[in-house]
Amino acid sequence: MIWQSGRTGPVSFAFTDRLGGASDGPWESLNLGTSNGDDPVRVAGNIDRLAGAVGVDRLVRMTQVHGREVAWAGDVADGQVPVADALLTDRPGIGVLVRVADCTPIVLAAPDESLAGVVHAGREGLVKGVVVAAVEALRERGATSVRAYVGPRACGRCYELPADMADAVAAVVPEARSTTSWGTSAIDVGAGVLAQLAALDVEATDLGADECTIEDDRWFSYRRQGQDSGRFGAVAVLTR
Repeated sequence: MIWQSGRTGPVSFAFTDRLGGASDGPWESLNLGTSNGDDPVRVAGNIDRLAGAVGVDRLVRMTQVHGREVAWAGDVADGQVPVADALLTDRPGIGVLVRVADCTPIVLAAPDESLAGVVHAGREGLVKGVVVAAVEALRERGATSVRAYVGPRACGRCYELPADMADAVAAVVPEARSTTSWGTSAIDVGAGVLAQLAALDVEATDLGADECTIEDDRWFSYRRQGQDSGRFGAVAVLTR
């Protein structure tokens, strides 16, 4: 269930894998996705299991749309799911959740100011600047030193794109340009995210550097599984 976890000051975080849940079939077993065909009751149970594992009563999640919108969990009513690709918190005891299946999950932490968040960065979000928007929102709330933890995602050796699409991404984020292991055009979203974080003077720990969601079925992968792919995720929590 918990693949990697850590803590910096009052910010604790965890990245999940697909193990330890109740779903079966292509969503086996800790599927956190609510719109991919899995039994909603089982997904709700999986989310409850994750909440228990990270020690919170409430996990706030997003409807992710590959944009750059930022939401604050404290503004979200219980049961509401905001449309956003970055979800930040300044409220202790509320977990914020990002869900992925090839895109790059990011945890942001500003421990000195008790601020934290999670970000969903795919190809479109990278180009639109969701990482930049999330870091700027933390700094507008007073963050002076932001740290990032970057999780598993599709690697640049596997994330093939048509040449024109890869060129369009690289025109905005040159560091994301890549080539597949079989010699075709590709994009490395994780490398692009890390480059954007560095440009923002954000210290980043790349926990997913040696992982690839397409290559390893420990992870859900839309590229590998198609529409029936589940979702794994990352959670950030401020302790009381």
